[in-house]
Amino acid sequence: MYLPRAFAQTDLTQLDALLAADPFVTLVTIDADGAPFASHLPVLYRRQGARALVEGHWARPNPQARHGGNALMIVHGPHAYVSPGWYPDKEPAARVPTWNYAVAHLSGALQVFEDEDELADLVARMSERFESAIGQSWRFERDREDHRRQLRGIIGFRFEPARIELKFKLNQNHPVENRAAVADALADADAPGSRAVAALMRHHLD
Repeated sequence: MYLPRAFAQTDLTQLDALLAADPFVTLVTIDADGAPFASHLPVLYRRQGARALVEGHWARPNPQARHGGNALMIVHGPHAYVSPGWYPDKEPAARVPTWNYAVAHLSGALQVFEDEDELADLVARMSERFESAIGQSWRFERDREDHRRQLRGIIGFRFEPARIELKFKLNQNHPVENRAAVADALADADAPGSRAVAALMRHHLD
Protein backbone atom coordinates (compact mmCIF):
# COMPACT_ATOMS: atom_id res chain seq x y z
CA MET A 1 0.00 0.00 0.00
CA TYR A 2 1.24 3.47 -0.87
CA LEU A 3 1.58 5.07 2.56
CA PRO A 4 2.84 8.66 2.77
CA ARG A 5 4.19 9.50 6.21
CA ALA A 6 1.50 12.11 6.84
CA PHE A 7 -1.22 9.47 6.60
CA ALA A 8 0.45 6.60 8.48
CA GLN A 9 -0.99 5.55 11.83
CA THR A 10 0.73 3.35 14.39
CA ASP A 11 -1.88 3.35 17.15
CA LEU A 12 -3.47 -0.11 17.01
CA THR A 13 -6.56 1.11 18.83
CA GLN A 14 -7.41 2.63 15.45
CA LEU A 15 -7.43 -0.88 13.98
CA ASP A 16 -9.62 -2.03 16.87
CA ALA A 17 -12.10 0.70 16.02
CA LEU A 18 -12.17 -0.10 12.30
CA LEU A 19 -12.93 -3.77 12.91
CA ALA A 20 -15.47 -3.01 15.61
CA ALA A 21 -17.34 -0.79 13.17
CA ASP A 22 -17.01 -3.06 10.11
CA PRO A 23 -15.80 -6.66 10.65
CA PHE A 24 -16.28 -7.57 6.98
CA VAL A 25 -12.89 -7.83 5.28
CA THR A 26 -11.33 -8.57 1.90
CA LEU A 27 -8.88 -11.47 2.02
CA VAL A 28 -6.41 -11.73 -0.88
CA THR A 29 -4.21 -14.74 -1.65
CA ILE A 30 -2.30 -16.02 -4.68
CA ASP A 31 -3.53 -19.14 -6.46
CA ALA A 32 -1.42 -21.91 -8.01
CA ASP A 33 -1.19 -19.98 -11.29
CA GLY A 34 0.17 -16.88 -9.57
CA ALA A 35 -3.07 -14.91 -9.92
CA PRO A 36 -4.59 -12.93 -7.04
CA PHE A 37 -7.81 -14.30 -5.56
CA ALA A 38 -10.10 -12.35 -3.19
CA SER A 39 -12.81 -13.41 -0.77
CA HIS A 40 -15.11 -11.13 1.23
CA LEU A 41 -15.66 -12.46 4.73
CA PRO A 42 -17.02 -11.61 8.18
CA VAL A 43 -14.41 -12.08 10.89
CA LEU A 44 -13.81 -12.10 14.62
CA TYR A 45 -10.94 -9.96 15.88
CA ARG A 46 -9.07 -9.53 19.11
CA ARG A 47 -5.76 -7.99 20.10
CA GLN A 48 -3.34 -8.15 23.00
CA GLY A 49 -0.62 -5.56 22.75
CA ALA A 50 1.01 -5.74 19.33
CA ARG A 51 -0.37 -9.21 18.67
CA ALA A 52 -3.64 -9.39 16.72
CA LEU A 53 -5.75 -12.41 15.86
CA VAL A 54 -8.40 -12.56 13.13
CA GLU A 55 -10.62 -15.63 12.73
CA GLY A 56 -13.17 -16.65 10.15
CA HIS A 57 -14.15 -19.37 7.70
CA TRP A 58 -14.76 -20.09 4.05
CA ALA A 59 -17.40 -22.21 2.37
CA ARG A 60 -15.65 -25.52 1.73
CA PRO A 61 -15.82 -25.17 -2.09
CA ASN A 62 -13.97 -21.82 -1.95
CA PRO A 63 -10.56 -22.51 -3.55
CA GLN A 64 -8.91 -19.92 -1.31
CA ALA A 65 -9.02 -22.43 1.54
CA ARG A 66 -6.38 -24.42 -0.36
CA HIS A 67 -4.02 -21.56 -1.21
CA GLY A 68 -0.67 -21.58 0.53
CA GLY A 69 1.74 -18.81 1.43
CA ASN A 70 1.09 -15.32 2.67
CA ALA A 71 -2.19 -13.45 2.58
CA LEU A 72 -3.27 -9.83 2.59
CA MET A 73 -6.33 -8.85 4.61
CA ILE A 74 -7.88 -5.46 3.83
CA VAL A 75 -9.94 -3.82 6.56
CA HIS A 76 -12.28 -1.20 5.17
CA GLY A 77 -13.00 2.01 7.04
CA PRO A 78 -15.22 4.96 6.12
CA HIS A 79 -14.52 7.07 3.03
CA ALA A 80 -15.84 10.25 1.48
CA TYR A 81 -15.33 12.62 -1.44
CA VAL A 82 -13.79 16.00 -0.57
CA SER A 83 -14.63 19.03 -2.68
CA PRO A 84 -11.96 21.70 -3.14
CA GLY A 85 -14.75 24.23 -2.60
CA TRP A 86 -14.64 23.45 1.11
CA TYR A 87 -11.06 24.68 1.61
CA PRO A 88 -10.69 28.27 2.83
CA ASP A 89 -7.51 28.57 0.72
CA LYS A 90 -9.02 26.94 -2.38
CA GLU A 91 -8.16 29.81 -4.75
CA PRO A 92 -4.64 30.88 -3.67
CA ALA A 93 -3.54 27.24 -3.24
CA ALA A 94 -5.33 26.00 -6.40
CA ARG A 95 -6.87 23.10 -4.50
CA VAL A 96 -8.23 20.04 -6.31
CA PRO A 97 -10.72 17.29 -5.38
CA THR A 98 -9.62 14.32 -3.28
CA TRP A 99 -11.00 11.42 -1.29
CA ASN A 100 -10.54 10.95 2.45
CA TYR A 101 -10.59 7.47 3.97
CA ALA A 102 -9.32 5.04 6.56
CA VAL A 103 -8.06 1.56 5.71
CA ALA A 104 -5.80 -1.14 7.16
CA HIS A 105 -3.68 -3.76 5.42
CA LEU A 106 -2.73 -6.86 7.42
CA SER A 107 -0.13 -9.25 6.01
CA GLY A 108 0.89 -12.69 7.18
CA ALA A 109 0.30 -16.43 6.88
CA LEU A 110 -3.09 -18.11 7.28
CA GLN A 111 -3.54 -21.10 9.56
CA VAL A 112 -6.28 -23.37 8.21
CA PHE A 113 -8.26 -25.82 10.36
CA GLU A 114 -11.02 -28.37 9.81
CA ASP A 115 -11.37 -29.92 13.26
CA GLU A 116 -15.07 -30.17 14.14
CA ASP A 117 -14.68 -28.95 17.72
CA GLU A 118 -12.63 -25.96 16.62
CA LEU A 119 -15.14 -25.10 13.91
CA ALA A 120 -18.01 -25.46 16.37
CA ASP A 121 -16.31 -23.06 18.76
CA LEU A 122 -15.69 -20.55 15.97
CA VAL A 123 -19.25 -20.65 14.65
CA ALA A 124 -20.66 -20.38 18.17
CA ARG A 125 -18.60 -17.28 18.87
CA MET A 126 -19.42 -15.72 15.51
CA SER A 127 -23.16 -16.27 15.92
CA GLU A 128 -23.04 -14.80 19.42
CA ARG A 129 -21.13 -11.74 18.19
CA PHE A 130 -23.28 -10.93 15.17
CA GLU A 131 -26.69 -11.97 16.48
CA SER A 132 -26.31 -9.84 19.60
CA ALA A 133 -25.28 -6.87 17.44
CA ILE A 134 -28.74 -6.83 15.84
CA GLY A 135 -30.76 -7.84 18.89
CA GLN A 136 -31.42 -11.41 17.74
CA SER A 137 -30.91 -14.66 19.61
CA TRP A 138 -30.02 -17.45 17.16
CA ARG A 139 -27.24 -19.59 18.58
CA PHE A 140 -25.17 -22.45 17.25
CA GLU A 141 -26.10 -25.46 19.38
CA ARG A 142 -23.30 -28.00 19.63
CA ASP A 143 -25.60 -30.71 20.94
CA ARG A 144 -27.78 -30.61 17.82
CA GLU A 145 -26.66 -33.03 15.15
CA ASP A 146 -28.25 -30.94 12.40
CA HIS A 147 -26.22 -27.92 13.52
CA ARG A 148 -22.98 -29.89 13.75
CA ARG A 149 -23.64 -31.41 10.33
CA GLN A 150 -23.46 -27.90 8.83
CA LEU A 151 -19.82 -27.68 9.92
CA ARG A 152 -18.89 -30.07 7.12
CA GLY A 153 -19.56 -27.25 4.67
CA ILE A 154 -16.89 -24.86 5.99
CA ILE A 155 -13.14 -24.57 6.57
CA GLY A 156 -11.81 -22.27 9.27
CA PHE A 157 -8.79 -19.99 9.44
CA ARG A 158 -6.75 -18.06 11.97
CA PHE A 159 -4.68 -15.09 10.88
CA GLU A 160 -2.00 -13.46 13.04
CA PRO A 161 -0.65 -10.63 10.89
CA ALA A 162 3.11 -10.20 10.87
CA ARG A 163 2.69 -6.69 9.49
CA ILE A 164 -0.04 -4.12 10.10
CA GLU A 165 -0.32 -0.92 8.07
CA LEU A 166 -2.89 1.73 8.91
CA LYS A 167 -3.63 4.55 6.51
CA PHE A 168 -5.86 7.40 7.66
CA LYS A 169 -5.96 9.95 4.84
CA LEU A 170 -7.70 12.87 6.53
CA ASN A 171 -6.14 16.01 5.00
CA GLN A 172 -3.20 15.91 7.43
CA ASN A 173 -1.10 17.52 4.67
CA HIS A 174 -3.35 20.62 4.79
CA PRO A 175 -3.50 23.58 7.16
CA VAL A 176 -5.66 23.05 10.24
CA GLU A 177 -8.22 25.53 8.90
CA ASN A 178 -8.79 23.38 5.81
CA ARG A 179 -9.13 20.22 7.86
CA ALA A 180 -11.67 21.80 10.18
CA ALA A 181 -13.69 23.16 7.25
CA VAL A 182 -13.78 19.78 5.52
CA ALA A 183 -14.81 18.05 8.74
CA ASP A 184 -17.68 20.53 9.15
CA ALA A 185 -18.84 20.02 5.56
CA LEU A 186 -18.72 16.22 5.82
CA ALA A 187 -20.57 16.28 9.13
CA ASP A 188 -23.47 18.03 7.39
CA ALA A 189 -23.58 15.52 4.53
CA ASP A 190 -26.29 12.88 4.25
CA ALA A 191 -24.02 9.89 3.65
CA PRO A 192 -23.11 7.89 6.78
CA GLY A 193 -19.59 7.44 5.41
CA SER A 194 -19.14 11.20 5.19
CA ARG A 195 -20.20 11.69 8.78
CA ALA A 196 -17.91 8.90 9.93
CA VAL A 197 -14.96 10.52 8.13
CA ALA A 198 -15.88 13.85 9.75
CA ALA A 199 -15.77 12.20 13.17
CA LEU A 200 -12.34 10.73 12.43
CA MET A 201 -11.05 14.09 11.23
CA ARG A 202 -12.27 15.85 14.35
CA HIS A 203 -10.74 13.15 16.55
CA HIS A 204 -7.36 13.60 14.89
CA LEU A 205 -7.64 17.38 15.04
CA ASP A 206 -8.10 17.09 18.81
